[in-house]
Amino acid sequence: MKLLSPLALFTVCSLLATPLLAAEQQPGLTGCAAKKQAISEQIEQARAHGNSNQQAGLEKALSEVTEHCTDASLRKEREQKVLDARHEVNQRTKDLDKAMKKGDAEKINKRKDKLAESKQELQDALKELEK
Repeated sequence: MKLLSPLALFTVCSLLATPLLAAEQQPGLTGCAAKKQAISEQIEQARAHGNSNQQAGLEKALSEVTEHCTDASLRKEREQKVLDARHEVNQRTKDLDKAMKKGDAEKINKRKDKLAESKQELQDALKELEK
């Protein structure tokens, strides 16, 4: 059972990332305030659906954000994600070029898909940076 608790917490934290990014924010809220608001909304949803495990995980996440989040650190984290995404796009572009030189159609298609995925991640990171 001890393995289940950390696994459950990890799962909840992993699931937090996507909804936090997609959650509607009140106009004017940015940075840590927007992040806190998004988590609070998710807590209310978990409470409304009677999901106490999710609610507990979200309350822990909210306390962590309240305690540790600063707008400067959040901005730095988002800038790093943009840099990482740009590096990934550059690497995928090089991989595609190599595949095109070899002429292997299957590899070319795989590399094109990977490049498109990396470009989407870059766009998402840029959107997050604007928040």
